[in-house]
Amino acid sequence: MLEARKAATANLAGFPAFQREAIKGWEDFLREGNQFLATANNAYVQRRPAFTTAILYNLAAMAIEKLIMALLMKSGNLPYNHTMHDLVAAIDEFLPGELAGLGEELKRLDGFQDICDVESYSVSPPTMAQIGGMLTLALEVQARVMASVADR
Repeated sequence: MLEARKAATANLAGFPAFQREAIKGWEDFLREGNQFLATANNAYVQRRPAFTTAILYNLAAMAIEKLIMALLMKSGNLPYNHTMHDLVAAIDEFLPGELAGLGEELKRLDGFQDICDVESYSVSPPTMAQIGGMLTLALEVQARVMASVADR
């Protein structure tokens, strides 16, 4: 997929193809995403009372954000913002197909917490059943990101 993008821009105005370099620190994002996901998954499986659904949601969302950021950074790209909508848009723009079939489900995660506007923020804690689905989604994102960064 990256090769197709390179080929499409190879001869812009007679200049050689632009080669993006990995953004320093992508490995840290990958490690942190894996750690957030491991924490959320372990707490969910063990049903630790201190880990409310709101906390588990935030851990899962942070894991997904960090994993997607690692993938984008390794490819030399950044999103415009860090909502799930923005992360999906960046993947679709810079690495089309990497998260094929997951975009709509990822964007639905934004519906649980909209804290961007201080005056009209909203938080809707998910149910424990919804957390299970989020963790399944996060594990799928993790598997795809890990495979993709290994290939690059």
